Amino acid sequence: MDHTKAKLIIRPATVADAPAIARLSIKVYGKADSFTRAEIRGQLINFPEGQFVAEYEGKIVGHCATMIVSAELAFKPHTWEEISNGGYGRPPAVDGDVLYGFEVCVDPDFRRLRIGQRLYRKRKELCQHFELKGIAFAGRMPGYARRRRQYPNPADYVQAVRDKKVRDQVILFQMNEGYEPRGIMPDYIPNDKESGGYAVLMYWTNPLAPRDTGKAVPGLKERVPSSVRVATVQFMMRKIETIDQFEEQVEYWVDVASDYESDFVVFPELFTLELLSIEEKKLQPAQAIEKVATYTDRFVEFMSRMAVSYNVNIIGGSHPTKVKREGGGSEIRNIGYTFLRDGAVHQSEKLHPTPSERRWWNIQGGYGANVIPTDCGPIGVMICYDSEFPELARHLVNQGALMLFVPFCTDERRGFLRAHYCCQARAVENQVYVITSGVVGNLPNVENMDVHYAESAILTPSDFPFSRDGVAAHAPANTETIAIADLSLDSLLTARQSGTVQNLRDRRFDLYRVEWTQQQA
Repeated sequence: MDHTKAKLIIRPATVADAPAIARLSIKVYGKADSFTRAEIRGQLINFPEGQFVAEYEGKIVGHCATMIVSAELAFKPHTWEEISNGGYGRPPAVDGDVLYGFEVCVDPDFRRLRIGQRLYRKRKELCQHFELKGIAFAGRMPGYARRRRQYPNPADYVQAVRDKKVRDQVILFQMNEGYEPRGIMPDYIPNDKESGGYAVLMYWTNPLAPRDTGKAVPGLKERVPSSVRVATVQFMMRKIETIDQFEEQVEYWVDVASDYESDFVVFPELFTLELLSIEEKKLQPAQAIEKVATYTDRFVEFMSRMAVSYNVNIIGGSHPTKVKREGGGSEIRNIGYTFLRDGAVHQSEKLHPTPSERRWWNIQGGYGANVIPTDCGPIGVMICYDSEFPELARHLVNQGALMLFVPFCTDERRGFLRAHYCCQARAVENQVYVITSGVVGNLPNVENMDVHYAESAILTPSDFPFSRDGVAAHAPANTETIAIADLSLDSLLTARQSGTVQNLRDRRFDLYRVEWTQQQA
């Protein structure tokens, strides 16, 4: 008899599953209440071991999300927004001893396959693997709204279900899986009308938990190096005769960064516009930007080869790129390319073109802001003006970014200071490293690229483990150079947990949140 593949499997989720999980979430909850791809990526980066999918004949039909928290956090009053970090999940807590589930969903077309039961069983296996005390979650009470007059107190309703006086399929299912009601969470999901906004805190005690529970849980510290070395290039714009001269200039700085054993080297925004100085006559702005976009393929191939050859991750500044619009036609966007030393290439579009970019070059705003997984931990890229919009940095850090790279291009000191001050603010409010890289020099025959001002820097949060002024390295003004610094990821993660201030932990999800609209051009 021939062997056949299993039709239904439960397996760990991967970042590549994010689009399919998001589609499943929309199908189950509707677009307004579903997980975004960014939130799913955040869950996977924060605690990859705790995320599972059910796959039926290659199609994802179930999703389960968990995290490891302290018993104190699990049992004190909280909302779904607070406990789940706005849907992005949390890294395992240092004092974590409880597995907390904040999502289980099953495709309604596949609900007769006991997928929910399988996902609940997977949670128990995970809890026992890490030798945790138990599993907690706040479950819906979808029958409560109909019986609210009979049971004004939701605790009485839960007791009636336990006494089999009332039937609530969700609560009964969870109790049949071995979970015990431990209390009521008011306003857990305020718009859950069927439950009246309430949830019942459920708990399963791990019968195999040792007294001294808490097997070492692989948090971010176990998945990233203790420190990384970053280099920022303050790139000099100059007149060149051929593209080979540009590539020689770039390779020189990549070689320098590699010689210093840097893990990352970052180039400035729009530094490829130096290629326009090759032209014999000055081009009009629209012609110029169209011309430089023709170099895209060669630029990407060259930079990718440099990253692999010199064994360094390259944040390749930004380059004007022609992209196709969904409705037909094309437009120019300012795109940052990240070239990893394993050969992978990622794109980060500038979301907010400056008035000057729109007016002179007709550059259009891009879409999306995705964290980039690297061999040194997750990073994000914000291009110049984007750093002046705090929502973007928070969105990347919510997905797990530990470092934000900001290529910039500013013409004079005031413009530079706007970007610099905002980057310093992003480092403080997100407890993240921010690395900036700007252009200097001039291109007299290139419209709107005639003068530049930069003081590239490697910025840190402002707390005791970091540099006194929150600046790990700083390039002198308007000088072609490179600045290099070692950044401790251990110190960063420790500061997030126990720093003088803990901006990420202390957010008031009961008062505000940033909702990111998933759009794709």
